[in-house]
Amino acid sequence: MTAHTSTTDDDDLGGVATAGPGETGLLVSETPGPGADSIICTLRAPHEPASVGKVRKEVVADLQQRDLPEQLIDEAEIVASELLTNAVRHARPLSDGTIRVRWKIRGDVVEVEVTDGGGENVPRPAPRSVWLSSGRGLRIVRSVAHEWGVTEDRTGNVVWATLGGPSRRRAT
Repeated sequence: MTAHTSTTDDDDLGGVATAGPGETGLLVSETPGPGADSIICTLRAPHEPASVGKVRKEVVADLQQRDLPEQLIDEAEIVASELLTNAVRHARPLSDGTIRVRWKIRGDVVEVEVTDGGGENVPRPAPRSVWLSSGRGLRIVRSVAHEWGVTEDRTGNVVWATLGGPSRRRAT
């Protein structure tokens, strides 16, 4: 698979970036975050179901290398999987045919965000129902995350969730 990179302004975070292929061959870039102990990892993956498992593996491998608590890694895996699945099922790709995934690490707090090209509706948890065969993804994210939200930017929707403590943004 060909790795996707971006040179758009929203990926320029003002630090020294390193990039290389991850566990699955996707190109992962790493930049310093806004704080002393803050790191931001970014990748772009094709807007297709096969990307969900590959991105999930990248996030887990990266967090394991950083010696974060196992429960936090497990929660990040669940959240990444649910947000990516929703983006593939319900949203359009970004203009280059991809989905952008970022995970931001600040101490023992991890924020996972997925940016897609937007969809017909703003993402929100499905109503509680015993009969639903799907649609529980954002309810799962809400139950695991410290905070979560949806913001719109010039490219589409950004759905994010913070694990392990509060984020630097307000939940919506």
